[in-house]
Amino acid sequence: MCQKAIYPGTFDPVTYGHIDVIKRAVKLFGEVIVAVAKNTSKTPLFSVKERVDFIKKAVKDIPGVTVVSFDGLVVDFASKNKTNIVVRGLRMISDFEYEFQMALTNRKFNDSVETIFLMPSQDYSYVSSKLLKEAASLGAKLSCFVPACVEVALKKKLSH
Repeated sequence: MCQKAIYPGTFDPVTYGHIDVIKRAVKLFGEVIVAVAKNTSKTPLFSVKERVDFIKKAVKDIPGVTVVSFDGLVVDFASKNKTNIVVRGLRMISDFEYEFQMALTNRKFNDSVETIFLMPSQDYSYVSSKLLKEAASLGAKLSCFVPACVEVALKKKLSH
């Protein structure tokens, strides 16, 4: 163990699937930096600060996890943090094509950075932030998918 890995993403919002991947990554690498993307082609519902805060609350009892925001290329962020391991979660086979393409592109930018794919528990393999935002907007109860602070914030933000 005794390695450090980066787990980058938008996390808009963080789900129990993300948290499951974080726990799996910590078991494998000992230290995980959850890197919340600032600049993204997506239009996040929550600010970077909100997303960082949600994750910090969700992982506060998991030793070896640091949560920060970042801007720019993941491979540059990994190099700045003295690691060559990027963790990505794969839920369904449909995720694979995009993640594989991103991993190969990152390898072209910096061939010393390796991408490790981790699958969440089958309990969370179908959960997506996009789907949960849609369900929240329709009034669904989300407590089995996201931490309580996220559910409250989702309902508040989407009720306006």
